[in-house]
Amino acid sequence: MTYEADFGEWVREHLAGLGRLEIKRMFGGAGVYASGVMFAVLDDGVVWLKADEALAAALEAEGARPFTYPTRTGASVSLGFWGLPEAAVDDPDLAVDWARRSLDVALRKAAEKKPRKSRSR
Repeated sequence: MTYEADFGEWVREHLAGLGRLEIKRMFGGAGVYASGVMFAVLDDGVVWLKADEALAAALEAEGARPFTYPTRTGASVSLGFWGLPEAAVDDPDLAVDWARRSLDVALRKAAEKKPRKSRSR
């Protein structure tokens, strides 16, 4: 994974319609956060959007591809992120629409997580 700060700034400008974004470096790439949740990953100049089954199908229909990586055994692993469709790379309004849908997925998944039990000392 690789991330360049200039690409992060382009993403901030391109997705400005979402409001305040936070970009944090991770594993050589970067995570994109809004409303306290990560909804996208930046890697090698690609915006990868978090998707559930329905959003993945919609992204695939637009020609997007899933984020995958090879394991040591040669198997391919997918983490549920899909590339921003090509048409949205040149259209900030369309990009914001896709990103908003991805953010909705991330917020729903965060709400579904069970709260951690606090440890009493």
